Amino acid sequence: MSTAKTHSQGPATFARRVVEGMSNLLVRFRFVVLAAAIGITGFLGYEARNIQLDPGFAKLIPIHHPFMQAFAKYAFIFPGHNRVVLNLHWKGEGDMYNKEFMTEMEKLSNEVFFLPNVDRTRVTSLFSPSVRYTKVTEEGFIGAPIIPEIFNKTDDELAQVRRNVEDAGIIGRLVGNDGRDAMIMFEIQENVAGERIRVNYYELAHKLDEMRAKYENKNVEVNVIGFVMIVGAIVDGLLGVIAFFGISFLITTVLLYLYCRSWKLTGLSLVVALLPVIWLGGLLPMLGAGIDPISILVPFLIFSIGVSHAVQMTNAWKQSVLAGVSSIEASRRSFQALFVPGALALITNGLGFLVIMRIEIDIVRELGMTASMGVMLMIVTNKLILPVLLSLINLEKSARKRAHAVDDGEEVRKSWWLLSRLATRKPALIAFAVWAALAVVSAIDSRDLKTGDVGQGAPELWPGDRYNVDNAAILSRYDIGTDILTVIVESKGYTEACLSHDVMAAVDRFDLFARGIHGVQSVLSVPAIGKMVIAGMNEGNPRWAGLPRSENGLAVGGYAYNPDIGLNTEGCQAMKVDIFLVNHDGALVAHVLEEVQAYLAAEKTPNVSFLLASGNVGVTAATNQAVEEAELEMLLSIFGAISLLCFLTFRSWQAVVCIIVPLTIVSIFCNALMAHLGIGLKVSTLPVIALGVGVGVDYGIYIYERLIHEMRHEGRNLREAFYEAMKQRGTAALFTAITMSVGVFTWAFSALKFQADMGILLSFMFLVNVFGAIFLLPALAAWLLPERGFAREAAKTVADPLVATSR
Repeated sequence: MSTAKTHSQGPATFARRVVEGMSNLLVRFRFVVLAAAIGITGFLGYEARNIQLDPGFAKLIPIHHPFMQAFAKYAFIFPGHNRVVLNLHWKGEGDMYNKEFMTEMEKLSNEVFFLPNVDRTRVTSLFSPSVRYTKVTEEGFIGAPIIPEIFNKTDDELAQVRRNVEDAGIIGRLVGNDGRDAMIMFEIQENVAGERIRVNYYELAHKLDEMRAKYENKNVEVNVIGFVMIVGAIVDGLLGVIAFFGISFLITTVLLYLYCRSWKLTGLSLVVALLPVIWLGGLLPMLGAGIDPISILVPFLIFSIGVSHAVQMTNAWKQSVLAGVSSIEASRRSFQALFVPGALALITNGLGFLVIMRIEIDIVRELGMTASMGVMLMIVTNKLILPVLLSLINLEKSARKRAHAVDDGEEVRKSWWLLSRLATRKPALIAFAVWAALAVVSAIDSRDLKTGDVGQGAPELWPGDRYNVDNAAILSRYDIGTDILTVIVESKGYTEACLSHDVMAAVDRFDLFARGIHGVQSVLSVPAIGKMVIAGMNEGNPRWAGLPRSENGLAVGGYAYNPDIGLNTEGCQAMKVDIFLVNHDGALVAHVLEEVQAYLAAEKTPNVSFLLASGNVGVTAATNQAVEEAELEMLLSIFGAISLLCFLTFRSWQAVVCIIVPLTIVSIFCNALMAHLGIGLKVSTLPVIALGVGVGVDYGIYIYERLIHEMRHEGRNLREAFYEAMKQRGTAALFTAITMSVGVFTWAFSALKFQADMGILLSFMFLVNVFGAIFLLPALAAWLLPERGFAREAAKTVADPLVATSR
């Protein structure tokens, strides 16, 4: 009995007739198809040279989230969401009030002012004219910039700057708590006159790194943090990404050759897996799209999926050739056997990525579009071009000699026959018990899975990366950081809301409440500065640091209401309250937001509205909520689409259960692993879930389709059918799972933490998904499918297929 037999022995269905007709046309016009493939590859490969990285902070914003309405309304009035912080730290003796430090600070402040894409009106440092001190003397108010107009950095002038800093109340905000640090802050502009402009984040990060190297010395340390520096670090790490891709490519090549013992089949599998990557690289610039650094691993994922499908096709072709048919006929049979299950698997892959586009964040939609395009291209490259290429080659003698030892060797057949016991009812119960126990434990552990970032700094980078070291240093030296939750306060019906006790008292109460929330480092608001000014007007007596009830009393703190400070508009029609968090950990952000929302729900001051939320933490909170709310909907959509396609293909609810249940359990395993490794559910990890489901369904569809074919058209019972399915599809599935798992596991040693995390998760998903298909799927089939209900003749069951297939 030939295991390569793929044609039906019964009446051809309409679908089968269509596939057979397609295979005939493909073989007849194979040279035309080959020429078209070469032409398309050459053209798109040439166009791929134009592909560009396209990072952007605005692409991270879920613009339709309610929080982002306030963000969009006041983005130009109260910026701060795309802030860059440069910190100069004095490492020498004494504090920073010395000529060397101030000279470096002045030069750096001037150089920052002329950086590209910088909002020059919002550059803030000790040398900014808008940074002023105010104090009350016997002669009245005295106020001026921190740095005097004539500043030669003499000892007397440096002592005056020290006093000015103390009078300005900027210690802990612009100057370090111990007097050894000073900060320069500025905003990156992505919008001019309401239109988005493309910012070259990598070039800007490179300039900032050059400035760091220029001003750092034995006495001065420069720390730089901000979104632009994260992008720069990721792009710098892309060389490592490419290097690890090269390593995984070599591993895949070696393992492919060891499996098939044919350089021709190895080369064809790799070339065809690379084609959708090349085509995608050419299509993106033609569509005016780039690729975000966070999405840079998507092409490598597409290559992995391509290898999986190519191995199935080449394995089916090789089995047909070994059965004695010609290369052309083997190509025709392979196409007929694998086009439907392969196309179905790829369509479900594409749907998995399309579904994540439901999340209304530009970067997620770009990722979903890029990945789904690549997967759809695979239907052409793997299911049409690969059979054509196979029809033009002959299998090497070395591959023929090795084939029986690998594919039909006694040890392999014994292993698959032993495994086929899971397709009988009693052993199936053991499989159910094991998988159910693992699912329960994983479900309990997965409750610890957090939405959003986990820990301090940039989770895409390792804790020892320069960015995270700088971030930790700044947090330890100031009362503020770059993780800011901004609440906008609107007042209506007031000409001068700054002079209304009701309005100011409402903001002050909220300020006081926010300071007591766990995880809040400090709070900055108009009333807080106003109370400091009023106390200063009364000889600094702290008993005067309150809010007077009269307009005249509030007017004493008038300096605090100056819009130039950046906390309010004219007349305080709108004010902002900046809440500085110790980090942007997803759990902490959710906790702070929950406390703030609970307080504001009970706040009932007439004509005063508190709007959530702006600042980079506001964007983070909105993104986390968008991802969390969409997670269940996304999973239901993915599994719903897969279930529908499986039902339409196999016309059986049993097929849906056998394929979907292993996928569901493995998804639970993945969530538990993410929780255990401290990886949050966020934009950069969504592709892992979609890909895990997509790859898992590949294995299930390929094996189930062959199992049903053997029962329906070959008259086998369930155990025999599963045994034959594993011989024809299982070896290739297990091999590709191991190959891809080993290849991507090398990413665990990457210089980029998010690539290392993704490598571990993908390695786990590739391997465990195939275990679900070969261990749980037959157990489900044993209880759901009739033993011989598909057989067209009641032939006696062969006692041991090992005897039958060894003839």
